[in-house]
Amino acid sequence: MKEVSVVHLYLLRALYLLVVVGLGIVVWPGVIRHEQWDLMEGIVQCMLAAFSALSLLGLRYPLQMLPLLLWEMIWKLIWLSVVALPLWTAGQLDDSTLGIVFECLVVAIFPFCMPWRYVFYSYIKKRSDRWVGRKSGIAG
Repeated sequence: MKEVSVVHLYLLRALYLLVVVGLGIVVWPGVIRHEQWDLMEGIVQCMLAAFSALSLLGLRYPLQMLPLLLWEMIWKLIWLSVVALPLWTAGQLDDSTLGIVFECLVVAIFPFCMPWRYVFYSYIKKRSDRWVGRKSGIAG
């Protein structure tokens, strides 16, 4: 497997930092003040808070936390494809949904920062962990 360049590591760290700062400004004040949200909004806000907290680890371990960025990229692409695009093509995209579309379009920069060769070798080509057999030597 080819090494990941320092440039890619800094690009990944920039993505994690974007998440940490962006959600730190938008989400964490409501979490800290214990804002009253309806059920779904509360779930979304708490998930975003967890995402930003885990992104802090990405600043230190950008490659180990890649699944976090892949998850973010994939769910936004799915939402844009199956929710926003049909509404847009039907001419039914309201202002609220359009705002979410613009928030999700940040994902457009993710593919340019991803070390795709590393992703391919680490998550597709690499042998998977054992399903059965001896336990690893790590106590736990």
